[in-house]
Amino acid sequence: MSRYLGMEGLGSPGGKLLAGPVLILLIMAMLILPLPPFALDLFFTFNIALSLMVLLVSMFTLRALDFAAFPAVLLFTTLLRLALNVASTRVVLMEGHQGGAAAGKVIEAFGQFLVGGNFAVGLVVFLILVVINFMVITKGAGRIAEVGARFMLDAMPGKQMAIDADLNAGLIGEEEARARRAEVAREADFYGSMDGASKFVRGDAVAGLVIMAVNIIGGLLIGTMQHDMSFADAARTYTLLTIGDGLVAQIPALVISTAAGVTVSRVNTDQDVGQQMIDQLLTNPKVLFLAAGVMGLLGLVPGMPNFVFLLFTVLLAGMAWMIGRRRDDRLAEEQMQAEAPQQQEPPEASWDDVELIDTLGLEVGHRLIPLVDQRQKGELLGRIKSVRKKFAREVGFLPPVVHIRDNLELGPNTYVVTLKGAEVGRGESFPGKWLAINPGQVTGELAGTPTEDPAFGLPAVWIDDDQREHAQVYGYTVVDAGTVVATHFNHLLHRHAAEMLGRQEVQQLLDKLAGENKSLVEEVVPKVVSLTVLQRILQNLLDEDVPIRDLRSILDTLADCEGQQQDPMGLTARVRLALGRAIIHHWFPGRDELRVIGLDSRLEQVLTQALEGGGALEPGLADTLMAQAAAALERQETAGEPPVLVVPHGLRPLLAHFLRRRLRHLTVISQAEIPDDRHLRVTNLIGGAA
Repeated sequence: MSRYLGMEGLGSPGGKLLAGPVLILLIMAMLILPLPPFALDLFFTFNIALSLMVLLVSMFTLRALDFAAFPAVLLFTTLLRLALNVASTRVVLMEGHQGGAAAGKVIEAFGQFLVGGNFAVGLVVFLILVVINFMVITKGAGRIAEVGARFMLDAMPGKQMAIDADLNAGLIGEEEARARRAEVAREADFYGSMDGASKFVRGDAVAGLVIMAVNIIGGLLIGTMQHDMSFADAARTYTLLTIGDGLVAQIPALVISTAAGVTVSRVNTDQDVGQQMIDQLLTNPKVLFLAAGVMGLLGLVPGMPNFVFLLFTVLLAGMAWMIGRRRDDRLAEEQMQAEAPQQQEPPEASWDDVELIDTLGLEVGHRLIPLVDQRQKGELLGRIKSVRKKFAREVGFLPPVVHIRDNLELGPNTYVVTLKGAEVGRGESFPGKWLAINPGQVTGELAGTPTEDPAFGLPAVWIDDDQREHAQVYGYTVVDAGTVVATHFNHLLHRHAAEMLGRQEVQQLLDKLAGENKSLVEEVVPKVVSLTVLQRILQNLLDEDVPIRDLRSILDTLADCEGQQQDPMGLTARVRLALGRAIIHHWFPGRDELRVIGLDSRLEQVLTQALEGGGALEPGLADTLMAQAAAALERQETAGEPPVLVVPHGLRPLLAHFLRRRLRHLTVISQAEIPDDRHLRVTNLIGGAA
């Protein structure tokens, strides 16, 4: 039989390709060709088995997308049932006058045994099944699928922004980001397909009612007019066959509808539906004891079935006792493991007790310990490793190893980032909650704890998990507690990169370059510049957010300065000219036109005179310059343009040192650093109108 159906070797690629076409051909054959009763028995039995398989698969999947083929399965099973209805209707009307077995043993069994041969009872049972399927299960599953599809589509922009935020923070790679985006799209497609597929089942229920009426009326006419049967015999024979046919189709339809409801109503966890129900219903012994008490009181009421109620009272009380005992044993075991061993006599102090200051540290409050505890699979550990790796690729050197420790003196949800023993950043994070960050274009408000994003100072709200989808629909960027800490940590790494670059890191960079170009390293260090001067030059670049990945170009530029002064500031300016293209590409990737902030010509002349007079600015001029620079920077960022100020080459060191003290994210670039193939356009002016 398997060879005939084309199902042999279904696990092979060829079998998988043939399964769909073979099923369509079978359905078409049942719609057109008459089938013998034995073939109907086989197909009805296969339909029942298939519906049970679909229900079990939906029960054991962990996520809705694990059964992404369900909408197509729903369509094919509906077509299969309708084709069986057509084939069985043909047999019932043609051979029904010969008796109940004329349409096959399965239909006869459903018409005789399940309803006792009483066509009135069978009719009522059939109508009840149709109502349950049509009005309860299918309608509820369709509504859930419709709402799920709507919320999934509304939440897609927020989810995409969250993925982009993780990618920009270095928490995930490009491949994982693409996989997440594809999964978000698949979720939307799945719920949209389920919304439409649920209409198949509802139409199937309506078709069952129509087919039943047609079979009964047609059977009465054929039996009385063509086969000379009495009206009573024709009514009994054809009604029982019709009801058997309807029941053998509606029961699998009810099972499939239940599978659809289970699939769309599940909550994605690491457990299937059965495990969720057992773990959440049978974990609290108090609930079982109370239920047993209520059942016992009902069992004592006169006139009630006392034995049945008291039996369930004993069962529930026994289950509650067993669950409570297991919980007590587990708590006792955990307490014994947590007890500290007996204190021993403290050893003498030694040099091992001397602790040097960690270059880079992270201290957390006690509620954040699970995020950094390797035994509890703390997710923050992996994210910090990803941040360090991304920093090394972008900036050009490997930051120090992060030493993480708990600090009971901090608030329970507080964390502190330290650099060389001093605090450089502090924030709060709440495990189990989500931080909804307002990027400036949200469409609604959220109930939660107002706060600020610790990395960029944007307004934000800590929300519970049940508000996450609403926040994404409103346009918030939603991140978890670990992402908040990792993003803040990444921001602080870039801000204090110059302080983390020590002589050891510079020497490791030189050793790495020497593996490819040893002669260049030996020519420059220490012949042209010392290791200390090179360190200071690289720190100057990092302090102005210039990556030092192109160490070869830096040393090539310094090699041309042999015999000249060893002023680190002057050498830094020479190096910046060599790195000009990379600096411009960092801020204006792929753009020929550079929309920047500029200086008014009169202000430029005043600053040039001040520089020639010793480089000191008058207090009034300094305050005015700072205020106008802040206003121009705000206008530039509001327009969505990079915060870049372009000035004459001679003024760049003075303005960069002065303005970046308060406008940290403002970048000052020299006109000489701009490549000739780029076009400059001043969009905002400092000291005049744009």
